[in-house]
Amino acid sequence: MTVAVSTSFEFAAYLEAARLRVEAALDVSLGPERPESLREAMRYSLLAGGKRLRPILCLAACELAGGDSDLALPTAVGLEMVHTMSLIHDDLPAMDNDDLRRGRLTNHKVFGEANAILAGDALLTRAFEMVALRSPGVPAERLLAVVGELSLASGAPGLVGGQVVDLESEGKQVDLETLEYIHLHKTGALLQACVLSGALIAGASEELLTALRRYARGIGLAFQIIDDILDVTASSEVLGKTAGKDLTADKTTYPKLLGLEESRQRAEALVEEAKTALEPWLERAHPLLALADYITSRDR
Repeated sequence: MTVAVSTSFEFAAYLEAARLRVEAALDVSLGPERPESLREAMRYSLLAGGKRLRPILCLAACELAGGDSDLALPTAVGLEMVHTMSLIHDDLPAMDNDDLRRGRLTNHKVFGEANAILAGDALLTRAFEMVALRSPGVPAERLLAVVGELSLASGAPGLVGGQVVDLESEGKQVDLETLEYIHLHKTGALLQACVLSGALIAGASEELLTALRRYARGIGLAFQIIDDILDVTASSEVLGKTAGKDLTADKTTYPKLLGLEESRQRAEALVEEAKTALEPWLERAHPLLALADYITSRDR
């Protein structure tokens, strides 16, 4: 059964309002600090635009759990900092070696490799500061749980571990199980942290947290499948990053294993599974349901 978003829910307006809210919070998150060169490198990538899906997922999950999303905004900013760090580091010559990100030169092409690494490091640590020191009004035990989720997502059990397996798999025959491992860790772990962090700040029940884990797993895999499809079908101008680089690096992708049509069908099925997990909370779940649909309909 398909779980449908209410026809009265204006998703485009919601998404744009949330994006602007996140952009404003990001803009003030890096104050007048020294050295100025580090601040410039951090701001260059953090404020480069993008869909801001990760912080928006955090805010939407907080609202679903009955919380005040203003209290989750510092954590949402921190999550986008972790994501930005991962992009800066992924683009480095020793990693995915890319020159283009979000429609402009990658960080290391502008500021040099050393400063790019350090800017990523600074954003990662600033993310924990946002949660622990810049989240007034949130009970300490909830923030501690968020720190735990953020640590798991950003470290070896999450995106770092996923990146290592991704690098080790280049040029090799990889089965579907290994491919899903890579994406559940490299991409899915942070998406799960976004969803769970917002709910934890709101004091969500264990029942809801379990459902949100199922939701996050579904959208995490679906997101990466669509990324793999777009790498094949979209241009660099549309994507804002180098198209076809997975093929160039001889990476295993969903289209390579399953073909384009079956890959898209799998993404759509995962989104339906994710939405079904939230069915008991349907009245407040429309933003998260619409965000799940958006993942499979996006063109960049």
